[in-house]
Amino acid sequence: MHLTPDCDLRLSLLQLMLPYQMLMVEVFKTDVQEDGQAQAIVASLSKILPGCSINFDLDDCDKILRVAGETVIACEIERLVLQNGFECKCLE
Repeated sequence: MHLTPDCDLRLSLLQLMLPYQMLMVEVFKTDVQEDGQAQAIVASLSKILPGCSINFDLDDCDKILRVAGETVIACEIERLVLQNGFECKCLE
């Protein structure tokens, strides 16, 4: 099977991109106030989302939680944060 030059170029680009995974990023508004609280939530989330980058920005007025990874399921993150006693809403 012979591919068109345009298709060959796209295939070559896809092959170059294979080592790089596409990351999803979800951003949440929370009511977490203290570093210790944030660290406990990050530890809990890390158990169910291994390989994800998880961090808080407590200096932001919305007490932002960011989760980046190959698979990020917003409803599971919200559920876990709520189970820890804090509000959590995915921002769109």
